[in-house]
Amino acid sequence: MQALVAVVMGSKSDWPTMEAAAEIMDKLQVPYHIEVVSAHRTPDKLMEFAASAAERGFKIIIGGAGGAAHLPGMIASKTRLPVLGVPVQSKALSGMDSLLSIVQMPKGIAVGTLAIGTAGAFNAGLLACQILANNDAELAKRIEAFREEQTRAVLDNPDPREA
Repeated sequence: MQALVAVVMGSKSDWPTMEAAAEIMDKLQVPYHIEVVSAHRTPDKLMEFAASAAERGFKIIIGGAGGAAHLPGMIASKTRLPVLGVPVQSKALSGMDSLLSIVQMPKGIAVGTLAIGTAGAFNAGLLACQILANNDAELAKRIEAFREEQTRAVLDNPDPREA
């Protein structure tokens, strides 16, 4: 099955965060591709990846990066595809450095930035699915079922003291 979403990260150490994007796409049955593409250690690979992403059939790119976090913005500068940026929590500044690097893009280079860490990665995967669902009625139904499941889980367990 053709991967519709590319999930890229600057380092193998980003995978524990970015795995959350894969989790929701697995649940919603959206095919994706995963790859380490470092903006600083493999800049030529990054440029080639971004420039060829649309012709490779991807519809959306999720880019996770920590620290200087240039990956999502550099990808966005070389593709017409929507790029969703996930700030990976860093040790030095708890991910604030990553967040500010990704969110503060210059006019004309858009990156949709999500929350720091695994919540941001999960939501990036969910948002990618929601975008794709605009042209996929079956995926839209699966997203609606996921939402109903979330709602039921809260309504069925109103007392936080009960397991």
